[in-house]
Amino acid sequence: MSDLRDLYQEVILDHTKRPRNFRKLETATNSARGHNPLCGDRLTVYVNLKDDVIQDISFEGSGCAISTASASMMTESLKGKTKSDAEALFRCFHDVVTGRSEAPSETSKLGKLAVFTGVREFPVRVKCATLSWHTVRAALESEQKEVSTE
Repeated sequence: MSDLRDLYQEVILDHTKRPRNFRKLETATNSARGHNPLCGDRLTVYVNLKDDVIQDISFEGSGCAISTASASMMTESLKGKTKSDAEALFRCFHDVVTGRSEAPSETSKLGKLAVFTGVREFPVRVKCATLSWHTVRAALESEQKEVSTE
């Protein structure tokens, strides 16, 4: 278990210090804003969607290490996926992170995102990890209201 914790910390720190796809996406066809009032995380997710495929995805904003790392890894994971694939990955990620599913088969579907399984041990941090996911879901559905974790 110590190895998993070490990996978790290493990956989180890497994506926090050097977030991937951290920029405004000028070619975005969809976007949404998200806010976690509990800790102040705010972000905007941009998606370039063509024929139901995520051609490009990015985010910008400010947040804690968990929130930033989750958004960074989410953008890497969703690029090239269909809307339905993104929805399935959202559900899987959400179920694993919230502890609704601890099945190894579900965790294995997450690939690198599996490092976030440790978040379920800290319920207050679950909202940090899932903010970007709820926000991208709103962007893909063209919802105009700001997403909130509350």
